[in-house]
Amino acid sequence: MLRARSVVWMFSVGMMVFAAGMVSGQSYPTKPIRIVTVGYGSNTDLATRLIAEAVTGSLGQRMIVDNRGIIAPEIVAEAPPDGYTLLHYTNPLWLMPLFRDNVRWDPVRDFSPITQTLTSPNVLVVHPSVPVSTAKELIAFAKARPGQLNYGSSSTGAGNHVAAELFKAMAGVNIARISYKGAGTAVIDLLAGQLHLMFPAAGSVMPHVKSGKLRALAVTSAKPSALVPGLPPLAASGLPAYESSSVAGLFAPAGTPEAIINRVNQEVVRVLNRTEIKKRLFNAGIEAIGSSPAELAGTIKSEMGTMEKVIKVAGLREKG
Repeated sequence: MLRARSVVWMFSVGMMVFAAGMVSGQSYPTKPIRIVTVGYGSNTDLATRLIAEAVTGSLGQRMIVDNRGIIAPEIVAEAPPDGYTLLHYTNPLWLMPLFRDNVRWDPVRDFSPITQTLTSPNVLVVHPSVPVSTAKELIAFAKARPGQLNYGSSSTGAGNHVAAELFKAMAGVNIARISYKGAGTAVIDLLAGQLHLMFPAAGSVMPHVKSGKLRALAVTSAKPSALVPGLPPLAASGLPAYESSSVAGLFAPAGTPEAIINRVNQEVVRVLNRTEIKKRLFNAGIEAIGSSPAELAGTIKSEMGTMEKVIKVAGLREKG
């Protein structure tokens, strides 16, 4: 009898929790929502503002963009899990902890995935002074000159950094990294011939390729990309398993009710599927995605698994 009452009590508590989640999802939101994101002026910032503006109308509450740069994940990890502080961030969210010891968040433990929002392939470009026309020629050229070539990248774990290190590991070449605070500064030095090569985002570099100031050799996506028509993927240029793209996703603090996660997912995915939004993002060199929370979690798990091996073998983990 006691056991039966216990089962009934547990069932009742479970139903109350479920009902509370349903209510929170249905009444949410009742005040403005803050989206914490990268620094001002990047493509991710542009996309965040487009999403926030479009979703505001359907949710009935304002979405406010808060540019915090590298500390954005830490801010959201410590925020209440009530759906009113969200994070829109890129690959460094889940890759930086693999590169560094002192990162103050855990990408799996501290965040609940909502949806992948964007993807943008990187492009392997070289300064015209580098006498190669294909990725295969670059690999041969670099192997004959170990340590003599360099590449520029922005922050550790950024798409352009990860793409380059994955290329080095898979091609078996020794190319020195020159680190910059931002990709824009690195591109300026590449144009000036102070760097030999780089893996910048497609949207930021293709105008220089079209003008002849840089030479594009390959795109980092697994398949040809409509963002850079006619450019072969590295996977078809001597590195069959190569794939690396800049990815952005929307997250909530861990513990946010599933009903709220699903509500935000539904609204954001609807926005990302709108033709005018897709077009505006495409013109900026970004492909709109929209996925389930589980699909974003799977993408993160896959890339972390790949890069963890590269970082370990190449000794790339930074101390302190």
